[in-house]
Amino acid sequence: MTALTDDTTSMPTSRVASGVGLALLSAVSFGLSGPFAKSLIETGWSAGSAVLVRVLVAAGVLLVPALVALRGRWSVVRRHGLTICAFGLVAVAGCQLAYFQAVARMEVGPALLIEFMSPVAVIAWLWLRHGQRPGRLTVVGALVAIAGLVLVIDLLSGAAVDVVGVLWALGAMTGAAVYWIVSAGDDGDLPGVVLAAGGLLVGGVTLLAAGLVGVLRLDASASDVVLADTALPWWFAVGALGVVTAALSYVLGIAAVRRLGSRLASFVGLSEALLGVLLAWLLLGEQPRAVQAAGGALVLLGVVLVRLGEPRAEAPASPTPVD
Repeated sequence: MTALTDDTTSMPTSRVASGVGLALLSAVSFGLSGPFAKSLIETGWSAGSAVLVRVLVAAGVLLVPALVALRGRWSVVRRHGLTICAFGLVAVAGCQLAYFQAVARMEVGPALLIEFMSPVAVIAWLWLRHGQRPGRLTVVGALVAIAGLVLVIDLLSGAAVDVVGVLWALGAMTGAAVYWIVSAGDDGDLPGVVLAAGGLLVGGVTLLAAGLVGVLRLDASASDVVLADTALPWWFAVGALGVVTAALSYVLGIAAVRRLGSRLASFVGLSEALLGVLLAWLLLGEQPRAVQAAGGALVLLGVVLVRLGEPRAEAPASPTPVD
């Protein structure tokens, strides 16, 4: 597996700004997956089918750009085969399937909170595996961001929690943490679009095989979906789920992580929870309350504190990654 990006290296302001912008665009794209997937599931689609079409459509969209980026250098794919497989099996297929299964068994709020604990797992991994001990301000930022998430997804109302659902959500959290960590691995040799396309293809083939042998339910329906009180054909939701919420979001996300490092990028990615609430309001009529707006402000504050707590260049461990 390729070396992970070391967050201890100082980064130019322009690189940070572009990275944050890409991360926010990725968060918007990812945030749309909930409403589109829910609209399909409510018409009779299974969670497995929703994830499968999302992943396979995205893989198809990115296949040509990935081949162009490779320019016939198939040795790159062989050299980074473990990275691509880990990304596809855990960060793509495993994470999304676990999240959709969790939402099917428990309320969306608790499932989102557990999944978005992944930045804490990233910090723990970088500390335990690479000796990157988080500073006091980083820890404070993490706590503030997590407190904000509690408000954004409104857990204070006493949502019921299903044990099996919690286990699925923990699986989604693990997959999300692997996404941030593997995406940060960059020795300048593996193009981000190749990692995304390869991971999506591996994940899609694995899910399809699981469905064909009966391990994964693959139910589908041709009924119209309803978004923003508007009936839309099922293929529109499927297309948006694959192109916008997967192909586009994974490419943008990988590019962002390679600019920011896994720690900071994972915390900027927390904005997906806030954006998910807003998108659910616009598309599904789930209006956010004032407490959720306050939580969004805390999430942003936490991200700023994490950035301020990032170690400076006094102890660089590896060169700044180059896309």
